[in-house]
Amino acid sequence: MNSAIPLFHFLVVAAALFSLGLAVAVTKRNVIGILIGLELMLNAVNLNLIAFSRHDPVLLRGQLFALFVIVVAAAEVTVALAIVLRVYHHYGSIDPDEMKDLKQ
Repeated sequence: MNSAIPLFHFLVVAAALFSLGLAVAVTKRNVIGILIGLELMLNAVNLNLIAFSRHDPVLLRGQLFALFVIVVAAAEVTVALAIVLRVYHHYGSIDPDEMKDLKQ
């Protein structure tokens, strides 16, 4: 199936999105910012899966993997936000540097 946008352009956008997500996840001092960076990286993976699925003869594998990644990301965010709420309740902050001693 030919499309107007070549595969290279999808890969460049996905690489930029993944790099941006990695930079956000590494440099943020807030747990919510780190979660946003992880979501950006997962979206870059989804973009790659959809882009490469165009070359699949069945044409559903990439979309099914992307759907699986979206479901896993939703579950990850749900669990992570529950943990963040418990940590905020305990420490009064969601700064990762203040959570060095989790035993108390």
